[in-house]
Amino acid sequence: MTPVSFVLPTFNEEAALPATLAALARLDPPAAEVILVDGASTDKTCTIAEAAGIRIVHAPRKGRGSQINHGVRAASSQLVCIVHADTALPRDAVAVIRTTMADPRTVLASFLPRVTGQGGTRWGSTLHNWAKTWYIPLLAMPGRFFRGARLLYGDHAMFFRRAEFLAVGGCDEDADIMEEAGLCLKFCELGRTCLVHRWVRTSDRRIAALGRWRANWLYFKVGMLWALGKRRNLADHYPDIR
Repeated sequence: MTPVSFVLPTFNEEAALPATLAALARLDPPAAEVILVDGASTDKTCTIAEAAGIRIVHAPRKGRGSQINHGVRAASSQLVCIVHADTALPRDAVAVIRTTMADPRTVLASFLPRVTGQGGTRWGSTLHNWAKTWYIPLLAMPGRFFRGARLLYGDHAMFFRRAEFLAVGGCDEDADIMEEAGLCLKFCELGRTCLVHRWVRTSDRRIAALGRWRANWLYFKVGMLWALGKRRNLADHYPDIR
């Protein structure tokens, strides 16, 4: 069976990481490897990963794009899934990834993120998260949309073939955020992008901190700015919340 590696880019994720690692430990079939790519955390992120027996590599440059690139290069498997530290995968994620990528026409895929917290699922934000996969490219880059462009984001737990990721040059390491969206456009030149109809649970911590209306406005604003061509300093519009 085709092995699957999981890459976790992290920076100061001691609060969220234990639940994510616990979900990864429950995978059946199991992951071939889990690689935590740290961006110079100053909290207990690496200590938690070490205690869980996770392989840790340190990116030469802080930033999620650089960390993802470094992790994928370090991976030994043909298939790689990028998992944010506040996202929990379903138990059968490895089987889902293998089945999806068995179709050679598919070059990039992801799960569906369900935004959850202590109060349960935030269905409005979950729906918006799903919808912007389509409406952002449709509104801002319709030509590419009708050629198949879809924008997946970090909390989708996207996955792909390692060789094709390397072939397209990986993530833009100068992007402060939205690095996965740029990767999607590169992959669209190779083949099909799709969303698998299986949930991953992702934290509602940003919505809890900012409020649902402000948080979803920021998701829309940053996505549209990026799609309309702004590639630098987008993090100025997007508070860093851990």
